[in-house]
Amino acid sequence: MKRIVIVGASSGLGRAIAESFASKGWRVGIAARREEPLALLQSRCPDLVEYKVIDITDPAAPSLLNELIDALGGMDVFLQAAGVGKQNPELTDEIERKTLMTNCVGFAAMVDTAFNYFKKHPDGDNRLCAITSVAGTKGLGMAASYSASKRFDSTYLTALEQLARLSGMKLSITDIRPGFIATDLLNPANHYPMLMTVEHAVPLIVKAIEKRRRVAVIDRRWWWLVQVWKLIPRFLWVRFPAKTRKE
Repeated sequence: MKRIVIVGASSGLGRAIAESFASKGWRVGIAARREEPLALLQSRCPDLVEYKVIDITDPAAPSLLNELIDALGGMDVFLQAAGVGKQNPELTDEIERKTLMTNCVGFAAMVDTAFNYFKKHPDGDNRLCAITSVAGTKGLGMAASYSASKRFDSTYLTALEQLARLSGMKLSITDIRPGFIATDLLNPANHYPMLMTVEHAVPLIVKAIEKRRRVAVIDRRWWWLVQVWKLIPRFLWVRFPAKTRKE
């Protein structure tokens, strides 16, 4: 029986992905800061789901993640889905710090723990996956720390891929880069272009994990947009009105 550990599974994409893998008969380890939604999912699939309350910015998070992996009986796939994001054109310090602590420091702590687990268990079907964002393609002025942190995440995954090869590890890495998805991260008062539902995005993400895609932009419309973004030179990009608008 395949086993997946998902950090950031209390709501939104992470929870829906956990439900999808459980429906396929996988053993699923779930983690997040809030216990109630984790316990609810575990109660629905008691034979398949284990959970652990983890705040990824807590220094104890790596140890707690290892405890969850042990409770699950090991893991074949790790998915880092926890993250925060908020438009912050005022550059409010508290928001910027929280974003960077969660999406960079917490991210690194979790994927490093998973990487080291796979290094110690080289004979498994080892896959390290993370949800980043198309926002990491360019720096977005309305969400500076968010877009920069997602660029950090993608670069970190590339560094781990190189490290795995240098270490002789057989490890597949998947960088999942969604566009706008209607979850709690988005402000419902704003209009978001090419907004996707969770129901639309999750099957594409699950497929990318199962197919071991190295980079998966979700969805095809966003893939084309990212290709255009990459071609825009910096002197034009900084003049581009990249922001959402009020309803």
